[in-house]
Amino acid sequence: MIMHPAYPVDDWCLRETALALDVLAQSESLFALSNGHLGWRGTLDEGEPVGLPGSYLNGVFEPVTGPAGEPGQRVVDVPDGRLVRLLVDDEPFDLRYGRLHGHHRTLDLRTGVLDRTVEWTAPSGRTVRIGSSRLVSLSQRAIGALAYRVEPVDGPARIVLQSELLASSDALEPEDAAARGSRLQLLHRTRRGGRLIALAADHTVTGPEGTATAVDLGPDLARFTVTASLRAGQALRLEKLVAHGWSAVRSRHAVRSQVDAALARATATGWAALAEEQRAVLAAFWARADVEVGGDPEVQQAVRFALFQLFQAGARAEQRAIPAKGLTGPGLDGHCLWDTETHVLPVLTYTAPQLVAQALRWRHSTLPAARRRARRLGLEGAAFPCRTIDGEGCPAHWPTGASAFHVNAGIADAVVHYTAATDDLVLDREAGLELLVHTARLWRSLGHHDPEGTFHLDGVTGPDEYSGGADDNLYTNLMAQQNLRAAADAAERNADLAVALGVSDEETAVWRDAALHLAVPFDERLGVHEQAAGFTRHQRWDFAATGPGEYPLLPHHPFFQVQRRQVVQQPDLVLALYRRGEAFGPAQKARDFAYYEALTVRDSPIAAGVQAVLAAETGHPGLAYDYLDETALLDLEGTVHDLRDGLRLAALAGTWLALVAGFGGLRHRGDTLAFAPRLPERLASLAFTVQFQRRTLRVETTAAEAVYTLLDGPDLDLWHHGEPFTVARDALERRPVPPLTEQTAPTQPAGRRPRHRRRSADRARTEE
Repeated sequence: MIMHPAYPVDDWCLRETALALDVLAQSESLFALSNGHLGWRGTLDEGEPVGLPGSYLNGVFEPVTGPAGEPGQRVVDVPDGRLVRLLVDDEPFDLRYGRLHGHHRTLDLRTGVLDRTVEWTAPSGRTVRIGSSRLVSLSQRAIGALAYRVEPVDGPARIVLQSELLASSDALEPEDAAARGSRLQLLHRTRRGGRLIALAADHTVTGPEGTATAVDLGPDLARFTVTASLRAGQALRLEKLVAHGWSAVRSRHAVRSQVDAALARATATGWAALAEEQRAVLAAFWARADVEVGGDPEVQQAVRFALFQLFQAGARAEQRAIPAKGLTGPGLDGHCLWDTETHVLPVLTYTAPQLVAQALRWRHSTLPAARRRARRLGLEGAAFPCRTIDGEGCPAHWPTGASAFHVNAGIADAVVHYTAATDDLVLDREAGLELLVHTARLWRSLGHHDPEGTFHLDGVTGPDEYSGGADDNLYTNLMAQQNLRAAADAAERNADLAVALGVSDEETAVWRDAALHLAVPFDERLGVHEQAAGFTRHQRWDFAATGPGEYPLLPHHPFFQVQRRQVVQQPDLVLALYRRGEAFGPAQKARDFAYYEALTVRDSPIAAGVQAVLAAETGHPGLAYDYLDETALLDLEGTVHDLRDGLRLAALAGTWLALVAGFGGLRHRGDTLAFAPRLPERLASLAFTVQFQRRTLRVETTAAEAVYTLLDGPDLDLWHHGEPFTVARDALERRPVPPLTEQTAPTQPAGRRPRHRRRSADRARTEE
């Protein structure tokens, strides 16, 4: 499969050269804009045709009831401020009618602006040219903005533009609508949760003499109408600024004032300056985070698209969750999952660490809910839920959700690596310590020592959702081990605060003892670690008898049958090889990776990135490259079935992980960074920039050598293929890349090997 023909390859842009109505919802996800507070799906400006409409405010949800009557949460589609409807000589502009001569959209990853150009002939025969630009501001948190321009091409036309604020969700009930001049305001409340949502919009009109405006108000609609008679080539332009706000506790007057103030600032700034602010924010981000891929333009485009989406998902979230699909769609009900800390935050820690601090502060704010959940389960400490929006648990598949205590360990891991990478002692004291203490207490109360003194964690589920309720899941145990040690270290480092939390020397000693004696399941007969105790004794799944239409397995096979077989949904033990790599020797990693590669069916879109990292580390760069392709092009090729519901951020993060942690060999151990760069044959070069301990480091590598450049900050100690060295500011440190004899590639389950893609350059040479 090659790139969708509607999305040509471009280093810095995602371009759509034709509008395919059959995949409209998928394109709306790809062209979604967000800043972590506000999200606008990439729907057409006029509102129709539409695949799946959606405007979201982070934290706005409705309580719902799960299948078994348990309480849950679901993201709400808030009132839509994007709409600008167009009528040409009284005929509504609708791409399903008349004749479409061209439709192009471009999302420029350097400007954060979505541009659109259209040429269309109405059924009456009049042709118009339309251009629009849209952004969700990264500098002004509440603001979305749109500039819309229309001009007749072949003669005079009467043009009507209707700019709307529209509430169409049945989860909302109207409170008020108001207008003053060119300003509109709409106020709604969620029906069950009682959250107030306010939108306010202002307009600037540029048109010929005689252009008229009017306002209409209804309970769910506020409309600003512009009417003009245009000659051929004469344009009507409408600039629209929309402010968004919500609150669960403030009064109506306070929420209105909030959006009025945000709109006043945006109006004073203006559309052009907002666009410049957007460019400046992204320029600063790319200077610290860019990845340059030599020899594969498809992957180059994909990694920049991934980084852009990860950045905008958290840019202004400001102590709210980063949902699994960001604010790009309603998929997974808008929940934050475990993969935020385990896949997304490891990327942002080294590219935009300030966003990680905000995400961890949000987790810290949910500690009361996590502690209540632990008490309900008869445990101490905190038990963070598998799925949530505001910290309260949401229904999840049992036992994979209810017993997925590895969420705790992922949060602790994010704290450990963020604080070591940034030296952020403020977060360490204000949030990190408490997160580590309460997650450590969970492990101590959940586990037990056997008569020989080994510490066990029974009845838990690791990342592999096909193996629920197992004993001594290796990933969970090793991550809990790190959590326990980190909590003891943090308590000793912040002794005054630890005393206030009731932490004693005896308790930290108990944590260290449990960590020292945690069970590490190992099959002596096979010479490999077990994903969980007894896993390698299970019967293998019959992969040969499983057709391609039976994946993913759970919709087609009973969970009872799946969980008692050797079959792996997504990396579990292999994820432990990456996140706790220091616990394994190189030869053991290779054996473990090969064994579990033959069992992993990748029924999760977030699987391939981690498999790429371990394939690269264990000497299989060709296989790693194929896994890189799978995760990098997953959304851009539309190969994942749930793309219409939004982008999966963890899968996007897998592109960076495969390149930087895989082929760049980045590992963070304690207070140092280590690299082991080694490229596959199909990549000519790789360069990336990372943030570490208030320094900016650039790494450039080819097949023969790696070059390390410290762009700012004091000297930095690093490791290259196991050898220590120091790089000084503005100095180049060159190191040879040792040769690798590629090993015999491990096998995959029948029919589940990743495809081998030909690069565009290879295809071009073949065609010549």
